[in-house]
Amino acid sequence: MNTTQISDSCVTCPYPNPQASLRLFCFPYAGGSSLIFRPWFNSLPKTVEVCPIELPGRGILMKLTPLSRLEPLIEDLAPVLLPHLDKPFAFFGHSMGALISFELARLLRREYNISPIHLFVSGRRAPQIPDRKPPIHALTEPEFIEELRRLNGTPKAVLESPELMQLLIPILRADFAAHETYIYTPASTLDCPITAFGGLQDEEVSGSELQAWQEQTNATFSRQMFSGDHFFLHSAQSLLLQSLSREIHRITSEISCQSP
Repeated sequence: MNTTQISDSCVTCPYPNPQASLRLFCFPYAGGSSLIFRPWFNSLPKTVEVCPIELPGRGILMKLTPLSRLEPLIEDLAPVLLPHLDKPFAFFGHSMGALISFELARLLRREYNISPIHLFVSGRRAPQIPDRKPPIHALTEPEFIEELRRLNGTPKAVLESPELMQLLIPILRADFAAHETYIYTPASTLDCPITAFGGLQDEEVSGSELQAWQEQTNATFSRQMFSGDHFFLHSAQSLLLQSLSREIHRITSEISCQSP
């Protein structure tokens, strides 16, 4: 692998929608790729252009070394995203992706005076709450695989394939390291509304830890819970997309009312 910086190709948009009034940038969980958001394209309103983000080490960026710290990842992503922020935009991120989208929103405001119109965070405790569980990124391979099995986010067939795991483990270790070494720095609250999604059976994130995202915005906040564990965005996908669609309809209606 090489260590070339993230390029514009990290912003994927398989179905361009120039008439959309809103762009939704989607950030995957640890080990995930932009492909996890492919089922979303036909389920969300036509007023939104869905732009999944591909992180280094996977998909079309497979030759890039995965970044094991969050700060350099955010610093690389911001200037690449900037040309795509020429219309109202929102962020959606699940688990590690929620943390990426939050810190990216803070950096864009701080350095470019640009903010998302809405932040959707999913399956992740609020950033000011320290991790209550020991890190797993440096575990031995058998222990690491056992933790992946417990989290229930990696298909059993993949876990039992030595060839696939040989490709996936370096990416997962880097992603978990970026997530687990994150240190929250207090800053002024965001101006955009935040919606937090959670799984009712998620043992990684409690309802109160999701509710604490309210402290990160001086705008409106809402929390919505779905049946499922940490990966409810797959098991409860249709309900999640229905909820997201309602929010997007509301946001794009407001955008239309504000247009001259």
